[in-house]
This record gives sequence, structure tokens and C-alpha cells, in this order.
Amino acid sequence: MSKVVRQIGFDEGAYEAREKENVVVGGEIIRHRLSSRIIHWAVGVTFFVCLVTGLPVWTPVFAWMGALVGGLSVCRIIHPIAGLAFAAASLAMAVQWWDEMKMTKEERGWVGPKLLEYLRDAANHEKIGKYNGGQKVYFYTSKLGALGLLVSGVVLWYPTSFPQWVREVAIVLHNVTFIMFAVSLVFHIYLASVAEPGTLNSMTRGTVSKAWARIHHPKWYRELMGLEEPKS
Repeated sequence: MSKVVRQIGFDEGAYEAREKENVVVGGEIIRHRLSSRIIHWAVGVTFFVCLVTGLPVWTPVFAWMGALVGGLSVCRIIHPIAGLAFAAASLAMAVQWWDEMKMTKEERGWVGPKLLEYLRDAANHEKIGKYNGGQKVYFYTSKLGALGLLVSGVVLWYPTSFPQWVREVAIVLHNVTFIMFAVSLVFHIYLASVAEPGTLNSMTRGTVSKAWARIHHPKWYRELMGLEEPKS
């Protein structure tokens, strides 16, 4: 069967990545199955829609963005709906990856200066599993941010249903959370492209090379290659 697959040029890694992950296929390792990738891109796309429809409402500086979707009135309609979709996708991601994102005692040390090393791709060491401490910190903070955007967004969607002080707090929370989320997303994209070439491939076709895994997530690589027993 594998001989036939090679003869017709069939992409076995991408095929297996539809339903599997943490599996070695030839010279590749399946990192994310299809459902994980769909959820990941759903979060990204819905956030982008929120960005395009929210910025024109936030400030006239981005009024040109509103023109892309039909004007400011259309933005006001689309933005809260896209916000709910973003929150739903973020919840699905939290459920999908929760077990893999549990932090060890050592990984809690990433909450601090070590995150700067991570941004420079200088925090690699032999104990890094499928996800490192920086990725787990980003996972939890992004989900907390999504919750903050949802809660404050509901208040702003129905302003007459809440006291003035609640509306004022919601405005500040929504704005600050959005800014922090947007900045962190820039770093997220940077790390998935420039800092760690080959990472984006795991979110498109689902696989990474063995060399990538050995360099960036050596413990995960050793476990999958049978060089180390997985920690229960």
C-alpha cells in the first residue's frame, strides 16, 4: 500500500492528519489533526472580522475599514455577531486543547522574564514537550482575554440594561483587552513564521518535520520516536 501511495504522489502525512496527531509518518510528525486546525483558523478568522468591523466604531481613524463592509451601520450589526462567533470558537479551542495545556511546576516559571527568551526563540531546552511554557501562557491569557471581550461586549451591546459605572468599566475593559490581544497576536504570528520556520505548516497541512520537532520540542520528539517514555 505504501508503495502505491508513493507512486501516485499521495500526501500520506496530510491524509493521516485528518483524524490523527502525535503520530510519525515517514519523515514527518503529525502535530494537529484537522478538527484542531479548523478551530484554530475559526478563532483567527472571527477575530479578524471583529477587528475590521470594530475599529471603525472605535475611532474615525479607521473609517476606511468600515467602507470595506458597507459602512459604519453595517459594522455595528456585524461586530457583535462576529464577537459571539469568536467567543464560541475560543471556547471550542479551550475544550479541545485543555488537557494538553496543563502546566507543570517547571513551566510555571515561564510566567516572567523567560517569556522574553521565548520571543527570541532562545528558551529551547531538552525538557520541552509538545507545547512549551510560553505557548501555554498564551493559551490561558488568550482565553481569559476572549472572556473579557465577551463580557464587556455584551454590556456594550445592551448599554441601557446596565448602570453607567458598569458601562464605563466595560468600555475600558473592552478597549484594553482588545489592544493586548492584538499585540499578542502579532507576536504569535511572528513566532509561527519568522522565529520558528516550519511552524505554520502544522496549522495548514497538520505536520512538521522531524528536524523541527527535534529542535523546538525535543522531549515530544523523543517520546514519539520511542527514545523516551511519555510521562503519564
